[in-house]
Amino acid sequence: MFKMLFVVLFILFFAQLQAQQTYDVCVYGGTSAGVVAAYTAKMAGKSVLLVEPTKHLGGLSSGGLGQTDIGNKYAITGISRDFYRKIGQHYGRFEQWTFEPHVAEDLFGQYVKKAGFKVLFQHRIVGAKKTKTKIEEIVLENADGSGLRQKIRAKVFIDASYEGDLMARAGVSYTVGREANSQYNETYNGVQVLDKHQFPDGIDPYNIPNDPASGLLWGISNQPLAVLGSGDAKLQAYNFRLCLSTNPANQIPITRPSGYDSTQFELLLRYINSKKMGSINWNLMHLQPMPNQKTDINNSGPFSTDMIGMNYDYANADYQTRANIVQKHVDYTKSLLYFLGNDPR
Repeated sequence: MFKMLFVVLFILFFAQLQAQQTYDVCVYGGTSAGVVAAYTAKMAGKSVLLVEPTKHLGGLSSGGLGQTDIGNKYAITGISRDFYRKIGQHYGRFEQWTFEPHVAEDLFGQYVKKAGFKVLFQHRIVGAKKTKTKIEEIVLENADGSGLRQKIRAKVFIDASYEGDLMARAGVSYTVGREANSQYNETYNGVQVLDKHQFPDGIDPYNIPNDPASGLLWGISNQPLAVLGSGDAKLQAYNFRLCLSTNPANQIPITRPSGYDSTQFELLLRYINSKKMGSINWNLMHLQPMPNQKTDINNSGPFSTDMIGMNYDYANADYQTRANIVQKHVDYTKSLLYFLGNDPR
């Protein structure tokens, strides 16, 4: 009896030791910035842990955004330049600024392998412990919310996530949304009305044209337009950057998704009917060719791959609510593609 109790206590003690680990540097977020931060620290001789809540490395750079937003390429130096030149080597060129997602993710994996630091996938932060203003440790859970929680101690923590969750858990102040012009005496923040993503005049917003009693079409808010330059807690719309292919041998058919509802796209139909096909500066999507007959597709115009207004709660939401918001964006994107390819109208 006493031996068994001793063994159980020993196992529990050992498990606790396993669950609490110490590093010189812990980087939270396996984005491109996170991978490079971890790589740099490890190459400088530090012990490093990189924590990534998903199964993938590279963030946007390996998640479909293959069209690099670049102005003066000579301003890009250091490991960023090394990245684009290694991308170029893959395609038989000196350097390359457009690339397939898997090529970028493979390259981020090479940085991990070269430096030899540990990556903890599918773990997310649920707590942080500070001494005064210094973060001493963070608590992680499995990304599915199950399993043993881990405590990670480090001399330095780096938040390289897009959401800033480590900083938020540590009590760092932050703001969500856009400030009013008046807050900092500026002119390019707050509510704006620009030409590129606005509907043209004359599109009827009602389910039955000219009948306000029939209600508004899907996607239209009944809220009045806020004062220009005023602030709010709204976020810029989210979407997926889409890597599709024109090569039939490398395609997965776009099928009718579960819960598909073509009435969601009545407003899109009216927008299409208001435009002259082939007119300058008008597309339903922004299509950028990628290597090997692939694409990087982005939003274009007032009704496209952006699911406008459906992400406003994301920043401050718990993990389950965020997952629900992501799934709504997945369903919307699949439905949009299916509608454009199959609706007879």
